[in-house]
Amino acid sequence: MASMTIRNLDDDLKTLLRLRAARHGQSMEEEARSILRGALRADALSGQALVDSIRAMVTPHGGIELELPPRELQRDPPDFL
Repeated sequence: MASMTIRNLDDDLKTLLRLRAARHGQSMEEEARSILRGALRADALSGQALVDSIRAMVTPHGGIELELPPRELQRDPPDFL
């Protein structure tokens, strides 16, 4: 596994990381890894994976029903000449 050093970390940020790690019952290193995993996984969501993720969030709350607007004929493009 690779190692990484983060320099010039604000004291306030380090304190917040330490407190968050304590709330989750893990080390600061493991909490930082967890934060990175979550952030990078969220970036990777696209297409069907994004749909599935949204569906998983709203299904426990009864889902969402959207009324689709009726389709209309496409308008002619403007004539700029």
